[in-house]
Amino acid sequence: MKPIKSLLLLAFSVFYFSAYAQLDKKAAEALIKRVVPTVTDRFVVNEIPAENGKDVFELESKDGKIILSGNKALSVASALGYYLKFFCHDDFGWNGNNTHLPTVLPVIKGKIHHTTPYNYRYYLNYCTFNYSMAWWNWDRWQKEIDWMALNGINMPLAITGEEAIWRDVYHNMGFTDADLDSFFSGPAYFSWLWMGNLDGWGGPLPKHWIDSHKDLQKMILQRERALGMTPVLPAFTGHVPPSFKDKFPNAKLKKTNWGQGFNDVYLLDAADPMFGEIGKKFIEAQTKEYGTDHLYSSDTFNENTPPTNDSTFLSGVSKKIFQSMTAADTKAVWVMQGWLFYNASAFWQPRQIKALLDAVPDNQMIILDLYTEEHPVYNRTNDYYGKPWIWNMLQNFGGNVSMDGRMAVVSNDPLKALNASKNMVGIGLTPEAIEQNPALYELMLSNVWRNNAIDTKDWLNDYAERRYGKNNEKINDAWGLLLKSVYDTVPHRGGPCSIICGRPALNAGSDWRVDTTMNYDPKKLVQAWSLFIQSADELKGSDGFQYDVVDITRQVLANYANILQPKIIKAYTLKDTAGFKKYSSEFLQLMDDMDQLLGTRQDFLLGKWISDARSNGITPQESDLYEFNARDLVTLWGGRDNPLHEYSNRQWNGLIKGFYKPRWEMFFAALHQSLINNTPLDNNAFENKVKDWEWQWVNSHNKYVATTNGNAVEVASLIFEKYNKKIEQAY
Repeated sequence: MKPIKSLLLLAFSVFYFSAYAQLDKKAAEALIKRVVPTVTDRFVVNEIPAENGKDVFELESKDGKIILSGNKALSVASALGYYLKFFCHDDFGWNGNNTHLPTVLPVIKGKIHHTTPYNYRYYLNYCTFNYSMAWWNWDRWQKEIDWMALNGINMPLAITGEEAIWRDVYHNMGFTDADLDSFFSGPAYFSWLWMGNLDGWGGPLPKHWIDSHKDLQKMILQRERALGMTPVLPAFTGHVPPSFKDKFPNAKLKKTNWGQGFNDVYLLDAADPMFGEIGKKFIEAQTKEYGTDHLYSSDTFNENTPPTNDSTFLSGVSKKIFQSMTAADTKAVWVMQGWLFYNASAFWQPRQIKALLDAVPDNQMIILDLYTEEHPVYNRTNDYYGKPWIWNMLQNFGGNVSMDGRMAVVSNDPLKALNASKNMVGIGLTPEAIEQNPALYELMLSNVWRNNAIDTKDWLNDYAERRYGKNNEKINDAWGLLLKSVYDTVPHRGGPCSIICGRPALNAGSDWRVDTTMNYDPKKLVQAWSLFIQSADELKGSDGFQYDVVDITRQVLANYANILQPKIIKAYTLKDTAGFKKYSSEFLQLMDDMDQLLGTRQDFLLGKWISDARSNGITPQESDLYEFNARDLVTLWGGRDNPLHEYSNRQWNGLIKGFYKPRWEMFFAALHQSLINNTPLDNNAFENKVKDWEWQWVNSHNKYVATTNGNAVEVASLIFEKYNKKIEQAY
């Protein structure tokens, strides 16, 4: 490691982590009790010092006890996680668990010692808080924070409850609740409100939500800090309420539009004296309620192009934003999402990026290279021109359900970058949504406590044994096939979607929101599917296997739908009525089968998503509002004509049969009628009809089941018997 880099990392570890340098033994013991309640007394917590400013843990057996040592509760938790995985062969995470501890806890021979090479292990994306976390209560958050600690995450984004801070700030500036009703969005859209993309959609926001989520944020932060994490809190971006122009007519405001079907929003010019005043007030109010760890997220130009590419202007904006932070906190560190440098790369050329970054001291800014596993920016900006930066895996967009990822990249590239970079200070996860592709995320987090490359094939064999409770050669072969197909994709915006989720049209499948482009060999996936089904009798007792066999079956059917749909269109075009009826019937039946399959796992239930949303309300009106938010986000995203419709499409039970299938039935009926009448399909008339139906669905309250139905393995096996031969023939 180069001397300059060592000094930089040491400075960060001393300056930014000193507040939580000591181990909170009570927090560590409480986590152990939550994770392994039946054998808590078999574990002993011990404190050891950090190594060169880096987190460290040790494991050993002594006097019949397992000694978990670390410099923080987080390190102790990671020691526990390591022990559970590699000695007890347990698996824990989002989608299916194997946490059956052996009767006699395994003895550790000698002492195991691990130091992380990464100061920061970042977690979350603004979007995650809505695409996945919008309806979480404390019980769900508590499980996630424990999972974070067990995997060594120490730098989580924490934006829950921010509406309470803004309410207080704007109240003190003379704004009324009525003034803010057009500003605060509904709960499913907060991420885009805080990033300055929209105002008010899905509101007005109930007071109870604001108050209850302020309390929730306090619990989240208290737990994260007790475990030794340093949460990242928001800072002012310049986005102000629509009523701001009336309250302060002389303010320098810029009207801007995200371009996604929402009204204009107002951004306060960073050169306006009020910008610094509001930024200072916000951080002071936030610190009063939530405390601070001196890390602040601000993304003024997130999917909003600056008015000019003049470097002097961009430097000035950056300087003003940073000054608004340091006016309230002299130790402020600006944590910036680097998404804009990729997403608007035509604008953000080296001169513009350098101007934005150079305005802030190197030791008070951290850049999140948000999409490093597919589109790194650090390697075309000379390591962000000296700013500390973090290597991240984004992977998921919109909560789309698709087996997808780049396992070889996440196994090797973070360490390669660390060894080659002058100022890389961490790794992280920045998905738009979570609770999917669990193997990929666990693989990425396996980098945290190691400074050598991962042998992906060996890792997968070990993972499968932990997850399913047994070593199974067919399953090992299956994961080898998955490694060469769905988890070996070329750079692409998320995994392939299924045509079933697209709004029906003659050219469906060419839409960027439901992109069905296949970026791997689907035959290998089908072969892996067969091996999973062959292993079902032996592994069916594993919760993780039950999830995985459903997920792989779902993916095979989703891909097959992309083969069937063009046959329907071809038959229609050729006026082959018999072929049209045959293929359209098969397509609709496939959707029914997928819906039944997904109904066996809680991970795929629309009804649970809606039920969780409604549970946040304390009146029928509030519950109805939250249900609207929940339905709208995963379908239209906005209003009846919103261009983002289907961006957050999900292959879920209830959504397939209750939303996607009726649209295709309407479409097939319209095509059939056009064949009978021998007239072309009226595309405009159909689109208007389906948009009216969609908007009615979004605003309805019909019930969807929130509990599972059927045996996952049995249903997957029956679907295999029904479809395997015809799918093999199709390829």
